[in-house]
Amino acid sequence: MTTVSTFDFLLPDVGEGLEEAEIVNWKVAVGQQIDVNQPMVEIESAKSLVELPSPYAGTVLEFLAKEGEIVRVGTAIIRLQIAGSVQTDAKSDSGKTEFLVGSISKEESRRQRRPRNFGINPAMTETTAEPTPPAAAVASGSAGLASPPVRKLARDLGIDISGLVGSGPGGAVTREDVMEVADKGKTKSMAPEPASASRETRTPIRGVRRAMAEAMVSSAFTAPHVTEWATFDITASMQLLEKLRNQPDFAAIKLSPLPLLARAMCIAAAKTQEVNSFWNESTQEIVTKHYVNLGIATATDRGLLVPNVKNADQLTLKGLTVAIADVVQAARTGKTEPSQMTGGTMSITNIGVFGIDAGTPILPPGQSAIISLGAVVERPWVVNGEIVVRSVTTLALSFDHRLIDGAQGSTFLSDIAKMLQEPSQLIA
Repeated sequence: MTTVSTFDFLLPDVGEGLEEAEIVNWKVAVGQQIDVNQPMVEIESAKSLVELPSPYAGTVLEFLAKEGEIVRVGTAIIRLQIAGSVQTDAKSDSGKTEFLVGSISKEESRRQRRPRNFGINPAMTETTAEPTPPAAAVASGSAGLASPPVRKLARDLGIDISGLVGSGPGGAVTREDVMEVADKGKTKSMAPEPASASRETRTPIRGVRRAMAEAMVSSAFTAPHVTEWATFDITASMQLLEKLRNQPDFAAIKLSPLPLLARAMCIAAAKTQEVNSFWNESTQEIVTKHYVNLGIATATDRGLLVPNVKNADQLTLKGLTVAIADVVQAARTGKTEPSQMTGGTMSITNIGVFGIDAGTPILPPGQSAIISLGAVVERPWVVNGEIVVRSVTTLALSFDHRLIDGAQGSTFLSDIAKMLQEPSQLIA
């Protein structure tokens, strides 16, 4: 006879302070045999896509959450059948107790506060018997099943959920179900509108897009934004890039004006330190950073992300070019680490890649300066009294006027423009 345990895997906190995540894609099937550390599910938090591995080898019994469902941290999302007893902790090389992924409650995770040592508080039963057949993927539900917060929401909106079978585990009515009924003015049991008659598409606001929207609204109505523009001749920088492309050290690196701007920002921030600080409302302090974690605004299929390059001010032009390419690639492929999405000190947004000359960027929360890089275009330009064709671009600097006066913002922007006009300092 074999000892068999049933193990419920809890959604872990994959980054400090994660509250919930969306189940994007199950990578296993009910009845499938899986190995230790085999990816089971891909989730999307407000910051990144993450694959969660299994802490045990065993058999998938049941999915407890559906693809597309928003699940709070600490909620069971999949049930496994494993041989032997469930072990929730183990000793590390240092002798400290380490917890298995998916086995500790959110409250315990907060007490431990060990980033990425996610949690497990297994719902399990142990028997001495042969393994039982896998359960069905989704249990049948009961009409009107809902948590107290969902019931209160329904009451507040005047919605009767007693006859409603929801989309949650076991047919539970979720917040999204209630809001959908409120939007449509009818229960889900009624026949849907024919596709041919539909003139609208409704997309749930969740994950990265929701987090970015909330952050932008908070920033726009918290920090008093001021924006300044500078249009100038960038011909010397474009000539430098062409020269670097012919050097062996840069042969395999994609060069653009973006890393030159990034390098200039890091150098200029050392002179005007106010641009690399933030206003701490809770402590009523201005916190000045003596390092630069440079955010790179990146358009992705999931919305706008702003991963940052750590200690960008310590990198050479080549190192900065490679680091920017790496964080942009990670963001576009959904592989951004949570740590890359936090701790940014100032940022760049490159709208020039879309052929746009200038814009008014909004500050990422917790930052005091962001620069938009416009398109580099050939224009008639006056040089020594003569009209010649030159490469010209426009930079737009938005800054928090609580921290940065007009003179400081102007100095910062002017210093950057001068370095891009005469870029020798950028490769030193």
